[in-house]
Amino acid sequence: MNKTAAILAIGDELLSGRTRDANMHYLAGWLTERGVALMEARVVPDDAEMIGAALNALRARYDYVFTSGGIGPTHDDITVDAISAALGVPVIEHPQAAAMVRAYYKGRGIEATPARMRMARTPEGAELIDNPVSGAPGVRIGNIFVMAGVPRIFQAMLNAIEGEIEKGAVIHSFAATARSLPESALAEQLRDIQAALKNVTLGSYPIDGDEMGVTIVARSPNAETAQQAINAVAAAMRALGFEPQMEDRK
Repeated sequence: MNKTAAILAIGDELLSGRTRDANMHYLAGWLTERGVALMEARVVPDDAEMIGAALNALRARYDYVFTSGGIGPTHDDITVDAISAALGVPVIEHPQAAAMVRAYYKGRGIEATPARMRMARTPEGAELIDNPVSGAPGVRIGNIFVMAGVPRIFQAMLNAIEGEIEKGAVIHSFAATARSLPESALAEQLRDIQAALKNVTLGSYPIDGDEMGVTIVARSPNAETAQQAINAVAAAMRALGFEPQMEDRK
């Protein structure tokens, strides 16, 4: 069976609109390339109880949970504390993490202040995730990957855990786009194509409103099935007088 995952994005700034979350979008593509299905995304504020409740729900439901945000040096970076509380383990200063943080700042001629050393705190029993960008590591404990919120660092941490993710069957994806074709005009044909084929899903995505055009995406772990489905969609578009633009979205 394919593996499943969820992302828990943490931060008041995400919910206030001050910061746009880019990590969910990147993670979804990264996981898809590895045959892991991102099934759920949640956003919670910097609130320990809400972080813990969301984390416990997600880690019980999915194979992997990725958190982003709240592991920096300031008072509102409470992700490590919230996760430790949710798991019922103490927070410790991880010796290896402390050495990494000190080395990073020493190499730049900067003092490793107590605030900066907060980034060496982990739940007891956690493993470290390398951070080649800014020194302070992420954390893995069980099926939870605790990652930075800064997109560049989040992405670097994903590269560091490449070998820890069990890959599944890659989902093949093909698309057909017809400009000016109303999505609603294709609804019955899509229903019939979906009903006739097994182990494939059809997604319909209108372009800037129903009348501006539509993109249909066929997804399946079997490339031939996905291709068969999108060919049927393209034929239906042509029958309505619209020539589709075809795309392989591997």
